[in-house]
Amino acid sequence: MLRNLRSKSAAAPHLALIAVQVLFATWPIVGKIALRTMPAVALVGFRVAGASLTLLFLARMSGRLQTIKAADWPLLIVSSMLGLVLNQLLFTKGLSITTAINATLLSTTIPVFTLLVGVILGTDRATLRRLLGIALAVSGVLYLIGPGRAQFSSATRAGDLLIVSNSLCFGAYIAVSKDLVKRYNTLTVMTWIFVVGCVVTVPAAAISLAHISLSSISWTVWLAILYIVLLPTAGAYYLNAWALARVAPSTVAVYIYLQPLIAFVVAPMILGESLSSRTVIASLLIFAGVLVVTRRRQKAAAKEVSDHPEAV
Repeated sequence: MLRNLRSKSAAAPHLALIAVQVLFATWPIVGKIALRTMPAVALVGFRVAGASLTLLFLARMSGRLQTIKAADWPLLIVSSMLGLVLNQLLFTKGLSITTAINATLLSTTIPVFTLLVGVILGTDRATLRRLLGIALAVSGVLYLIGPGRAQFSSATRAGDLLIVSNSLCFGAYIAVSKDLVKRYNTLTVMTWIFVVGCVVTVPAAAISLAHISLSSISWTVWLAILYIVLLPTAGAYYLNAWALARVAPSTVAVYIYLQPLIAFVVAPMILGESLSSRTVIASLLIFAGVLVVTRRRQKAAAKEVSDHPEAV
């Protein structure tokens, strides 16, 4: 009985990470609706402010909002700037001046950056197993998208560089925030990260909104923004941080490779497209890579669960 409970607890972070990728994969689709009339910078501001209010409400209602010690504020600010402010602004701006295929291909560098920063900081190890898993997942994404379809040229170069910069920032965020989510409960860390992010994103959004009329924004766009705030932002960032407290940063990062796969699987259901042999082969490679990186010996998994209590 105890063994079954430990097995389920050890699997929980991985189930959470799968949910994170499903949520992250849906936000660009819904975001396209919002961006019809909402400026990109304003959308980022709404995401951060809305998620901050949501997390503050949940933290207050649950009574789990902890005070961050003065010594941890520098790390909190760095985590907020890397994982929220720079990540969202760089990606949104980069996507607007490059192609979606380029952005997908370049985003596959996130786990590499995460592992690199983790090794430098001493929070992760570049084991042969992890390197092999990342290589398998990368090959799956490259085969799925097809590098030949990318359009790397002078017209997209600025956007491509912004996406790579975004990947570096988000990879570094996953690596550096590991200590925070181990010292405090997840809700506390994410709430303060978003509150700090408001200092930059909300003023920028206000300036952006000054050039449009809010009355011109349809209820469909507002519903899209509400979805983006609650699920791909507050929900996804919370689950990501919760899982990060229980598994290695490189494990969290490698799940990012599921995003393009999810998009290609969802497309047939929404657009009526058919799954190709390329999708099946790529799926096997991606899942093989994730499995190699996330595989744990039973004793190691049990120890990890005992070291990290259930409560967050």
